[in-house]
Order: sequence, then structure tokens, then C-alpha cells
Amino acid sequence: MFREDLLLGKVAIITGGGTGLGKSMARRFAVLGADVAIVSRNKEHLESTMNELKDEGYSISYRQCDIRDPGQIEEAVDSIIDEFGKVDILVNNAAGNFVSKTEMLSPKAFDTILKITLNGTVYFTLEMGKRWINSGSKGTILNMIATYAWTGSAYVVPSATAKAGVLALTRSLAVEWGPKGIRTVAIAPGPFPTGGSTKRLLPSEDMLDLLVSRNPSKRLGTHAELANLAAFLVSDEASFINGEVITIDGGEWLSGAGQFNMLSSLTEDAWEEMRRRR
Repeated sequence: MFREDLLLGKVAIITGGGTGLGKSMARRFAVLGADVAIVSRNKEHLESTMNELKDEGYSISYRQCDIRDPGQIEEAVDSIIDEFGKVDILVNNAAGNFVSKTEMLSPKAFDTILKITLNGTVYFTLEMGKRWINSGSKGTILNMIATYAWTGSAYVVPSATAKAGVLALTRSLAVEWGPKGIRTVAIAPGPFPTGGSTKRLLPSEDMLDLLVSRNPSKRLGTHAELANLAAFLVSDEASFINGEVITIDGGEWLSGAGQFNMLSSLTEDAWEEMRRRR
């Protein structure tokens, strides 16, 4: 689909890059020539992904970093620039989510999601934006949101609130920082299988089957599809796309707003199982 040198000479940071969609984007960017630095709190996942991609011959490194801490972000970026000389691309992929009746949430549970998904994205964006602006460099920010950022969704209210904030950030900075050579774009994924997170958000195979059946495309997305979209959006081929959100969900949100609204059918026993898994 793309020429092999599409991202050659680019340096990309991907938060939450050790697993799931972050890992798939890291691999695709590396295949297309980028130097990639993956960032997350989990050292085991980071090392595993780095070693896997290095064994495949790609340029990749990792930094263990809690994106809720601006000081750790600053240290991670300093180290990445020391290694690669610059940063061209930031992918804000790290996020947290779980399903719950909203009245069952404590303030701490709400804060947990906001601090990772919204604050972490803001902190990393500010760190890179200030550096690019101060040095007169160009940069591209890709944020991962969700279709319920604009529709809302029952049972994932902290995530919906946080993603709505990231959507506003994306569109606001596109206008403010666009003249400074910084593009800000976003992807809103629908249902993609991601291992652990899929198990946490969908309590049974029946719920997964329902998710597929209610999608107009009658399937889940593949990681390759999302990684290809991400690679295009951060490349120079998309240099006139700014402030836009690309939905990749098989038409799901058009067929019924709120990805988790079907959880209204859960029994109390199923809710208890969800609480145990969380």
C-alpha cells in the first residue's frame, strides 16, 4: 500500500507502544523506515516489543515512563532526543478504560481514567509542542480517541469524558499550532481486538458476538488496517490534513451511537463479574 521509505528519516514516539494497537503502529512505522521510541509504565511489555522488532531488523528503543508525571515525560523525551537527535511524530495512544455503572464509580476511579487518557495526552503534547515551537521545528501529533468522544456512551463515562477532551485538544491545537508547522490529527477506532483490554471491556463471548452483529461491516477491525491509517496520517503525504478525526469503525457509530450502550442488558451477576475483573 505504501512505499517502503514513507517514514524514512522520521523519529516517532508512541505512548502505550508495548502492546495492542500501539505495538502494531510501532511495527508499521518501523517497517516504513521510522526510528521508533515506545513509551509506557510496563517495562516487561516494552522490552518484549523492542527485542521482537530489533530481531526483525528495525530501529526501536523504549523508555519506561508514567505519562501522568510531566517530569518523567521530560526525562523520557530528553533521552529519546539524545539517542535519535530529534522527534518528528508523537502518537498519544496510551489510555485507560473499564465498564461500570456510573453511580458505582468513586472519584478515584474517575480520576484514574482522566489522568491517563486526558492529562497524560495533554502533558506529552505540551512537552513536544513547546520543544518544536522553541526550536522552530515541524511536528505531527496523532491522538487516539473514540467515536463516543462526540456521541457519548453509557457505562464508560470517564473514558468518554476524557476522549471528548482529547478531541477538543486536537481541534484547538490544529488552529493554534498549525501556523507554527505542527499538525494535530486523530483516529477514532471502533472495535479492534486487543487482548487484555477486550477481555476487560467485554464480559463474555456473547457480548463480542453482539458487537460484531451490530456492526454494519459484520466484523472487527484488523490491526493492519489501523496501523496503515496511522502511518498515512503522520506521513508527509497527509501534510494538508490538520484538525481532522478519521473514524475507522466499519460504520458502527452511524448505526447506533454509544459503543457500550448494549450493556443495559447485563444481569447483576454479570456486573459483579465485571467488577471482579476490573
